Amino acid sequence: MTTKVIMPRLGESVVEGTVTKWLKREGEQVEEFEPLLEINTDKVDTEVPSPAAGTLLKVYVGEGQTVQAGTLLAVIGEPGEEIPEAPEVAGATMPVSAPAAVEATPVSSVAPSPPRPGRQADLGFISPVVARIAAEHKVDLTQVRGTGRGGRITKKDMLAYLESRPAGPAPAAPAWEQPGSGELFRPSEEVFGGARPPASQPEAEARALPGTVQPLDVVRRSIAEHMVRSKRISPHVSTIMEADMSRVMAHRRNHKEDFAHEGINLTYTPYFVAAAAEALRAVPMANSSWSDEGIVLHGAVNVGVAVSLGERGLIVPVIKEADQMSLRGLARAVQDLSTRARSGQLSPAEVQGGTFTITNHGVGGSLFATPIINQPQCAILGVGKIQKRVVVIESSEGDGGTQDLIAIRPMVYLTLTFDHRILDGAVADQFLGLVVMRLESWA
Repeated sequence: MTTKVIMPRLGESVVEGTVTKWLKREGEQVEEFEPLLEINTDKVDTEVPSPAAGTLLKVYVGEGQTVQAGTLLAVIGEPGEEIPEAPEVAGATMPVSAPAAVEATPVSSVAPSPPRPGRQADLGFISPVVARIAAEHKVDLTQVRGTGRGGRITKKDMLAYLESRPAGPAPAAPAWEQPGSGELFRPSEEVFGGARPPASQPEAEARALPGTVQPLDVVRRSIAEHMVRSKRISPHVSTIMEADMSRVMAHRRNHKEDFAHEGINLTYTPYFVAAAAEALRAVPMANSSWSDEGIVLHGAVNVGVAVSLGERGLIVPVIKEADQMSLRGLARAVQDLSTRARSGQLSPAEVQGGTFTITNHGVGGSLFATPIINQPQCAILGVGKIQKRVVVIESSEGDGGTQDLIAIRPMVYLTLTFDHRILDGAVADQFLGLVVMRLESWA
């Protein structure tokens, strides 16, 4: 009896996915839960495990094709079994051979195979984290008792099983759980402290060849479509203010070592997220989206932080309920999400549901910029390079008057690009002014 491999629905709002790579060819053997293919949704690559052991009899959707969730991708069975006819898939070329396999880690929501005697029936659905732990620790899932909904195996079940079995050599912690990497807002002296290593000769020559056409990958095409759509539907307006970062820098200097003892790399990012989250609560219109029925005010403050992937583009993981988190919690979340973003370990749910976005263009030396709104949000905050500049400040005098003084302060330009259908200039300035006030009064 053949088993169908179905395009999973990864997240409530994800209704389609793109097949980026087949890890097995037609005719090759595949084990149950072994990674079978990679799909891309919302610029996140996810490996889908095989729902059954057997032979990959037929691949219906080729690499680079985007199809709806629930679409038949392939069938697994035994040689000689009857193969279902190829479904009609818009834009897909069938049949397609799949390329050779590479390493993997799991995820999924594929059609389950019939349960074997004595096996838990819920093994047809294995969450990404459970499948990853099983692969890393070579766990036979049939030996794990599931306590989740419908008997599904949860992360807690996996950890309890690992603790109960005989201890072996401890595996190295994955990169995204190790402290000291993944910071987004670094001090200028760290960013520009050393020269970048030059590109290798073949890479440099490949980029320099006149007339070279760089093929569009799934991420680059997604970015292009998203940016063009945003500029087309939203009237973009930008307002720019500057903030004195003296208090933030002093606070970071005094607490960085304490955070490091807990494995947290305290960067400037959490300060900007905290200031923005507080301002979003005070100005609800900045935490909204446009709809034909009216302006949708979001109850949750979910702040997305843009993470550069180098030449691969960028991605925006989301810190959910950011306004409910302490600076320590924000720092931990920023470190975790940014590190896993760069190592390709985010799940689709972690890049969805954002209500506001922060992007740091200052790490490249940019003083200020006018970023494009991340739809369907109504605004995006751009953070420039933190730079020491000569400024005029007011100093109180003994008689109650003030005196102008020239001082050197670490300053940063903040740009708020907003949808003028939703926000007017006065409201946008009110929001950005609150962000500045919070940063300058940090204690």
